[in-house]
Amino acid sequence: MQNDLKYEKFVNINLQDSFFNSLKSDYPGFDKWYVSKQDKGEYAYVKYKADGMIEGFLYIKNDGDVVEDVYPILKGNKILKIGTFKINPHKTRLGERFIKIALDHAFSEGYEMCYVTIFSKHKGLINLFEKYGFEKEGTKKSGENIENVYVKRFSKLKNDICKDYPLINKKNVKKYILAIYPKYHTVMFPDSKLCTEKNLVIKDISHTNSIHKVYVCTMGVEKLRKGDIVVLYRTASGSSAEYSSVVTTICVVEEVKKQSEFKNFEDFYNYASSYSVFEREDLYYWYRRGACKAVKMLYNIALPKRIVRHDLINNIGLDRNEYWGFFQLSDDQFDAILKRSQTNLDYFI
Repeated sequence: MQNDLKYEKFVNINLQDSFFNSLKSDYPGFDKWYVSKQDKGEYAYVKYKADGMIEGFLYIKNDGDVVEDVYPILKGNKILKIGTFKINPHKTRLGERFIKIALDHAFSEGYEMCYVTIFSKHKGLINLFEKYGFEKEGTKKSGENIENVYVKRFSKLKNDICKDYPLINKKNVKKYILAIYPKYHTVMFPDSKLCTEKNLVIKDISHTNSIHKVYVCTMGVEKLRKGDIVVLYRTASGSSAEYSSVVTTICVVEEVKKQSEFKNFEDFYNYASSYSVFEREDLYYWYRRGACKAVKMLYNIALPKRIVRHDLINNIGLDRNEYWGFFQLSDDQFDAILKRSQTNLDYFI
């Protein structure tokens, strides 16, 4: 079995897998609930190990405009429930990938808010949701136990690029094109996978799953500031750049570190390795070259429609003679990219 995420019907997911034992223990009636989802033909996201056993499960559902089984009652135009969110810890940041899936779904389907219920004992899970803007707003009775209700309201901004994620402030920030080679692109940005890469297996590894990414280079990216917007430009892969080089992704800069800010290679490696596609020897190569920079950024949006180099030049007005590794975009050029890529403008503040 491929070691990746699948979107499957409940009826095709083995309820007897030991993965579900803790859920059966925590939630009386879990088996009955699960069978009801099978009968309705519903789907969930499932992460399998190489041996076919489950190690991650995500179920989301439309909970309408009123949620009455929590206190206080939740009301909104459209509410998304993260109904089941469980991961067997294995240090790959799969939880971040699950959160991105849920939030992307909420945005694409026009939800006003989303919520999750969590027992207090799950400290790590609570910290993960709080990191991306979920706040405790109430409680829910589950059998003899009490769960806490954590809510993320997209209209409630916190002026924090992580807590507001995936929302992006595009006012008073600079926008840039940043190039990335094909061999690194989809491994780091799995939701930005091109249709020509349909046979590429996206592995369960930390730099793939994480919402945070670290990009290492020697270009002049030190001018980037927190909150600046980066449009990723996937370079050509064996054919004409005119029609195979393409913009795919929008990220928000968290920080930029120069090589001189790290004590030594180990310090640099520890910073970059879990968020970067590079192997240790790759990072050592960049470090040994000197003057390298590490850009940490949030993976906010995979563009619905990709724009090739030809159209970027002829329809949006980017300069053919520009150095396409890294350059600044005007606000008008950035807005034109959003329009032509059919990006949901609700992502932008």
